[in-house]
Amino acid sequence: MGDRGSSDLFTPMKTLPEVEAAKTLMNEAMTWSVMKWLREKKRVRKTADLANAALDQASQAVRERWPEPIRTAYEAIVMQAAGSARRQQAVPVKTDPAATLTARKSRDADDEAYHAHIEAENIFDDAERKLSTSLAREGCRKAIHSWHLHEQAIRKAEALIPSK
Repeated sequence: MGDRGSSDLFTPMKTLPEVEAAKTLMNEAMTWSVMKWLREKKRVRKTADLANAALDQASQAVRERWPEPIRTAYEAIVMQAAGSARRQQAVPVKTDPAATLTARKSRDADDEAYHAHIEAENIFDDAERKLSTSLAREGCRKAIHSWHLHEQAIRKAEALIPSK
């Protein structure tokens, strides 16, 4: 972390332009006809993908600023969830119980946002198969909700960054 001067100062996550653009598009898309959906579905998907990527990048940047014990505990939780193949290769890591509890809460918030994202994706896929505007509208609502959850998770994660 060393010699970065003022860049070491904590600045909370600002609204991400990619997420705001996606929210605006999804709110607009809730009024579209089936024909408009068919014409615009690639743009909707691309805009949503950009929002998700921006949130993932912001989340990773926040986790990189966590104290080492919390980062280590979070990584251990991720490895445990990843399955036995990678876990068998990994050297067991001793983690601080308090750091593990903190990391678990953050991981749970991340998981909630991820599951909401997957639910929105599945609804959009179903809407496309069935040419259903009502399902597409529901997908829009779910996508916006998933971004809200992801932003909340990032803000909670930011609270774990020590102030200097």
